[in-house]
Amino acid sequence: MRRRSIFGTSLAVVTAMSLSACGGGGDGGGASTTVRVTLANHVWTENVKQALPEFEKQTGLKVEITQLGEDQLSDQYNVKLNAGSSDIDVMMYRPLQEGRLFAKNTYLDDLSDQVKANAGWDFSDFQAGPVEATTYEGKPVGVPIITEQEVLYYRKDLLAKAGLSAPPKTLDELKAAAAKIKAAEPDIAGFVARTGKSPAVTQFSSFLYSFGGDFVDGSGKAAVNSDAAKQAFAYYGGLIKDSGPANVSTDMGWPEAMAIFTQGKAAFYTEANSLYKNATDPAKSKVSDQVGFAPFPAGPSGSKPYNIPSWALGINSSSENQANAWKFIEWATSKEQTLAQQKSGVPGARSSVWANPESTSTFPKDLVEAIAASTKAGVGHDRPLVVKVAEAREIVGQPIVDAITGKDAAAAADTANAAFQKFLDDEAK
Repeated sequence: MRRRSIFGTSLAVVTAMSLSACGGGGDGGGASTTVRVTLANHVWTENVKQALPEFEKQTGLKVEITQLGEDQLSDQYNVKLNAGSSDIDVMMYRPLQEGRLFAKNTYLDDLSDQVKANAGWDFSDFQAGPVEATTYEGKPVGVPIITEQEVLYYRKDLLAKAGLSAPPKTLDELKAAAAKIKAAEPDIAGFVARTGKSPAVTQFSSFLYSFGGDFVDGSGKAAVNSDAAKQAFAYYGGLIKDSGPANVSTDMGWPEAMAIFTQGKAAFYTEANSLYKNATDPAKSKVSDQVGFAPFPAGPSGSKPYNIPSWALGINSSSENQANAWKFIEWATSKEQTLAQQKSGVPGARSSVWANPESTSTFPKDLVEAIAASTKAGVGHDRPLVVKVAEAREIVGQPIVDAITGKDAAAAADTANAAFQKFLDDEAK
């Protein structure tokens, strides 16, 4: 099979970390009792490594882990997957960043049979949004392991001071509350969020869905200039322009926006729930004792935040050890392992685990409630579902920047839509 280059050409120096004294399985000569697993640096990975002896004892298999930073991981996959290498069995990947590319290039094995084989493992237990993101052309190609939802962060003390008895439930209420606080507290932003052209796309997506829009329509055509999208661009940009930080820049990602919130300089902030400890940890936040969480406010089409898998596990289609690779995935994504991960603060994708109070005992109570609301109506993507994700985000993010800087959001959306449609046409060739 001809393999296409995907990330670039540089290859980081990689060291495989064997978790077993007897590695083996490196010659690719058929099924092996050693499962070779490539994982990203993440707390999920650290938790799995600690639990591995249990898996090895249960199965008689040995696990050899290669653990890499995200850039190194990309380099590793670029070389090995493109070459059709069989020395990766299980791969941890980002469904919304490279999942579509990997699936299109047939790097990921079709898991249709595996997910049905064990009723006790229960594939139906995984939330719909994350499953959507790990499915390609109707076939599951990955199993979600870490999820994120967008929620509303807010300052309890500022709301009380402004006479607001509860956090806003709608986008109209958010706009009014942000404006009221900003007017009363000139040094405090009523609202803060990501403003950079590319990073803002992910958080803006929930606004887009809640206004009734999406990046593409039902027929796969560009839809960033639909009436709903134009309203969403104007709302998001206008909210930051009118109620955001003074002299706000248009290159903020989450670290910059979070810093403004945790330094006590903003009342409301929409962001991924996975980052919540930055706001509640006294070592990182000056307002840790005043932070509250609420469901994403409802727009004209209701509250429709994203509910996505930030990471998933898949099987390398060139692996010669696929049966044992699946045994590892089945164990690592089991109800028991997902519960253990979630108790340590890693949000999973299993509905039954979220329903278990033990799984969220370390989370703030109002955050748990906000996440529960988000998963019910959550949308399974937070950016365009395309192969060249970075390029697409640059295109669809331009109207966000234009709206923040006071330009005509509708005209910017029309321009972006034409460019995005050309992008989609080119990608389909």
